[in-house]
Amino acid sequence: MKGIILAGGTGSRLYPLTKLINKHLLPVGKHPMICYGIERLRAAGIRELFIVTSKMSAGLYAEYIGSGKAFGVKVTFAVQEEAGGIAQALSLAEPYIVPGERFVVLLGDNLFQDDLLAYVSAFEEQPSGEARVLLKRVHDPRRYGVPVFDPERRERILYIEEKPKQPQSNYCVTGIYMYDTEVFRHIAEIAPSARGELEITDVNNAYAHSGKLKYDILQRWWTDAGTFDSLQEAAVKLWGVQL
Repeated sequence: MKGIILAGGTGSRLYPLTKLINKHLLPVGKHPMICYGIERLRAAGIRELFIVTSKMSAGLYAEYIGSGKAFGVKVTFAVQEEAGGIAQALSLAEPYIVPGERFVVLLGDNLFQDDLLAYVSAFEEQPSGEARVLLKRVHDPRRYGVPVFDPERRERILYIEEKPKQPQSNYCVTGIYMYDTEVFRHIAEIAPSARGELEITDVNNAYAHSGKLKYDILQRWWTDAGTFDSLQEAAVKLWGVQL
């Protein structure tokens, strides 16, 4: 199984820190943010990684990570030329994935303490053509994509509502997804959103509407380190982590 880390984007909420450097290279504790995603995948037995980043810092990524050997993995890079959404960034990995192959996708600013191995193992037991997402209980789900559960079958997500004013659950969909190559067909079939991007929520809803979206719930600390407050929280939580 391969791992894909999406580390593009403008990082506008962290400006001016991101004026000169991609946010996924900002320090979190003792290490650049990107290192934690690499380590979480490696610890789950995933050693072949594909990293999508923006052209602004592509050279810095290549210089710091190189082939990935120092991190115990093998890394291939791709550049997202301009912001086109998470789903569009994911589509850049398609040429590097064997048809039918399964993979884990991480948004590079998702930092967490759970071991992914059990979740990956559960995904491997699912039929081909299905997907799996990881959820987290949060205090303010209005900031995120929120799963709406089937009241009669709690294990099923009916659909995901993006940043709802009145959330129907206290859970958010984290930036940790598991797919096989069927996901590229779904990406090709969705239309750009009002902001002109291909949204990963639309992709996940394509699975949910057909009853093919499963989930697990993260049990330990998690954050989307895309704001100053969450970046500081992550630095405190992960300061002593050895990679």
